[in-house]
Amino acid sequence: MKRRNILLGATVISLGLSSMAFAEGLPPLAQQDTYKVGFAQMESNNPWRIAESKSFVDTAESCGWELISTDAAGSAAKQVADVESMIAQGIDVLFLPPREEKPLIPAVKRAQAAGIPTFLVDRSVDPAAAVAGVDFVAFLGSDFIKQGQQVAEWTIANFQGEKGVIVELEGTTGSSPANDRRTGFDDAIAADPRFEIVASQTGDFARDMGRQVMETLLQAHPNVNIVYAHNDEMAIGAIKALELAGRKPGEDVLVVSIDGTRDALQAILDGKMGVTVESSPFFGPLACDTMKRYAAGETIEPWVQVSDRIFTIDNAADNIDAAY
Repeated sequence: MKRRNILLGATVISLGLSSMAFAEGLPPLAQQDTYKVGFAQMESNNPWRIAESKSFVDTAESCGWELISTDAAGSAAKQVADVESMIAQGIDVLFLPPREEKPLIPAVKRAQAAGIPTFLVDRSVDPAAAVAGVDFVAFLGSDFIKQGQQVAEWTIANFQGEKGVIVELEGTTGSSPANDRRTGFDDAIAADPRFEIVASQTGDFARDMGRQVMETLLQAHPNVNIVYAHNDEMAIGAIKALELAGRKPGEDVLVVSIDGTRDALQAILDGKMGVTVESSPFFGPLACDTMKRYAAGETIEPWVQVSDRIFTIDNAADNIDAAY
């Protein structure tokens, strides 16, 4: 959740509305044994998304969900259409991981207008257009800015060279994690004059795209010695590109990332990656708990924050068996 979202929520409260009044405009949700629940997944082309979808499927029976799950295949337009179809099917609750901040605003607004409580999961939307506690119930997810900051802080503390020449592989353009992970890292790294970000380009959170982009950027910046990827899939792709170019990830190039996947932890154990900050995909149980609290009449905090761990050579072996 972007910190500006929290500020917008605080602004509403400062106008004299109580926390209960702040939530009164949201659609109600009755307490019942079963719910028809929509989960509009944005894509299923990487381990993180697959693990997230499985978490919802695995939670469905124990939480009393009749789960309707869709896959937008990386298309924001299809994700909006998927939500519209779920609304037409009469879902009681919507869980939505918006592919991008702005294009999914219509889906959020339509669910609200249809009286369907909506929870944004793992990604948020533009807070200037839709506000937690007003246009949707809450955002469930990590502090993406903090994730970027943590990677930068670890890099500053562990980089052994005199001058850090950084290439940044960004996530999906217009998505909240890409925007915030860049802000968190860039602002923190700028505080140390040893480091310079010489190139920043989207790899769309995809392994093969990360490899292709890294190959191109290596030609323009052959002296790069740090790669910061917004997720592990792009980092693994970048490692492949570096190796094909005769570079040695973990020796002459420091690779740092976010997500905490099994492949990333293995890369750390293999000495090819320095750090990955966890961004857990296991949202099913948290979604169930938050929905039940809402149905019980609790005022849900605008940001249901997930705590993330940091994985390095010190703890990668202890956590790899539980990784996805």
